[in-house]
Amino acid sequence: MKITTFNPQIITKNAEPLVKLFEELGFEKRHRQENIGEKGITGIRMKDAEGFYVDISQSDAPIPNDMVSIRMNVDNFEEAYDLLTAHGFKNYYGDQSVNAKTSKSAIMISPSGYVINLIHHIK
Repeated sequence: MKITTFNPQIITKNAEPLVKLFEELGFEKRHRQENIGEKGITGIRMKDAEGFYVDISQSDAPIPNDMVSIRMNVDNFEEAYDLLTAHGFKNYYGDQSVNAKTSKSAIMISPSGYVINLIHHIK
């Protein structure tokens, strides 16, 4: 398994104030995807002049507060998923993943509570 992207991600119910903040910090919107996997998720990818990325995901999921996670894109979803579950991670969606035309993902929560958004881009 190869990791192809590794950067911070914020999962929130209201993305616009966060987008504005990161724009003021020098980040620019690079990509925006609506209704990912038909689950009401909006993904916004931002990048600054130094090449740093931050992702902001707006979700209708019942989260009490914003969540900070690590976005980890991999070339083999199943291998990474199995590795994380072997280390005690639980999938927020149970046994399901978020499947879109261009990606497959799962929010993986560690035993101590940190989150990895595991993503595989389909080419």
